[in-house]
Amino acid sequence: MRSSTIHLFIEMQVIYIKEDKFQYDIHSLYKAFYPEQDIRVIVGQRGCVPDKEMDISPDDEISFIDVNRDKNDLKRSIYKDLSIKTGKLLPWGDLTGIRPTRIAMNLIDEGMSDDEIRTYMMETYLVSEEKTNLAIDIARREKRILEGIDYENGYSLYIGIPFCPTTCLYCSFTSYPIGAFKGIVDDYISCLEKEIDYVAEAFKGKTLDTIYIGGGTPTTLLPDQIRRLIGYLQDKLDLSHVKEFTVESGRPDSITRDKLIAMKEMGVTRISVNPQTMSDETLKLIGRQHTVAQLIDSFNMAREEGFDNINMDIILGLPGETDRDVQHTIDEIIKLSPDELTVHSLAIKRGSKLAEVMREKGVDYSMKNTEEMMEIARKGAEALSLKPYYLYRQKNISGNFENTGYAKEGKAGIYNILINEEVQSIVALGAGTVTKRVFGEGGRIERCDNVKDVKLYMDNIDEMIQRKRELFEKS
Repeated sequence: MRSSTIHLFIEMQVIYIKEDKFQYDIHSLYKAFYPEQDIRVIVGQRGCVPDKEMDISPDDEISFIDVNRDKNDLKRSIYKDLSIKTGKLLPWGDLTGIRPTRIAMNLIDEGMSDDEIRTYMMETYLVSEEKTNLAIDIARREKRILEGIDYENGYSLYIGIPFCPTTCLYCSFTSYPIGAFKGIVDDYISCLEKEIDYVAEAFKGKTLDTIYIGGGTPTTLLPDQIRRLIGYLQDKLDLSHVKEFTVESGRPDSITRDKLIAMKEMGVTRISVNPQTMSDETLKLIGRQHTVAQLIDSFNMAREEGFDNINMDIILGLPGETDRDVQHTIDEIIKLSPDELTVHSLAIKRGSKLAEVMREKGVDYSMKNTEEMMEIARKGAEALSLKPYYLYRQKNISGNFENTGYAKEGKAGIYNILINEEVQSIVALGAGTVTKRVFGEGGRIERCDNVKDVKLYMDNIDEMIQRKRELFEKS
């Protein structure tokens, strides 16, 4: 069975459903079992749309699913059928959402015991016992970490710096090469200052719990620009209750001692220095123009400047990497002893250059995360006395696994939990950012976004502010 579409080396499955229901869940389940295949979910009986227009070949596999039933029952049925057909068991069962810990947290709030939660998750969603225990463990740890957070009268602040030294092939975030945009960075900061003015006005009297400056790569800013931006925050907002102030310093090729000194002077309490891998060959392949030696130098320099909460990110399933490569990465990270370790499973997003290259060339980069790789990372975190404290999943994630943050006691990233569990409003400033309002405890969630294009964002800054104003003036 070979597809007639332009997706080289990928077979296609077409699923017809009569009603406009559960397309996302059906697509996600099929994609989890058949990650290399093109999956299409079409509303309507076969024949409503000519197969020629859909580019469906007689050799493609066609399925018909009755969606007029309970959602969980439907997903269990599909999961069991596909499991028998493929011989696979997925670690997260038929869960298609991104926050499995939210289920466990809600059940804890309802007063369920761990045994009751375990039975519910394994029977309702067919989650493995190992992943169920992980979700419960993290949910209880999250609740302890968030005990002092003011959900009703508090908020967190995200500031996006959409510039990078270069764009990594797997990245789909808003990112522009700093070399081509150096001339407008100061004007971009001026736009951020206008958004900060709005926050100062609209959130006066509210408690600011965490600040997270991300990107992109915030350390593409010069030391004076870092001081200018954070100094403006200090002048305009009440930072006296801030429990955590993070600046992503993820690219070693953007870190200098002067920038570290500036961040430390301005009250930054947490940074990330991200290797992704400790293989120079892989770093070059994925477009990160730094070496392992530069990463180690940057990390040690941050320690020398007094940073005592440093996160490191790694990605499992990078092109061509094996268990041995992951073990080498973990061994090198153990030598550095970071305070946090975030373990990502590679998720190839449609907007990334890597996905574009794969589509255009039909190249098999042999990207695969495995249980063995996950276990190597878990044991590495354990060796560093790091405990899992937050977890989320992504669409098309390698191996149907998860992204997990591990941290030493007292070093967990509070913002990471807040953004994933959606329990507090987050005001987001800058190009390509998304503001999220939580309407009371357990209430609805609404969002508004800033445009991704930097120049459009700057030209329309007043409109970006008005979007936020309208969102937070709603009743």
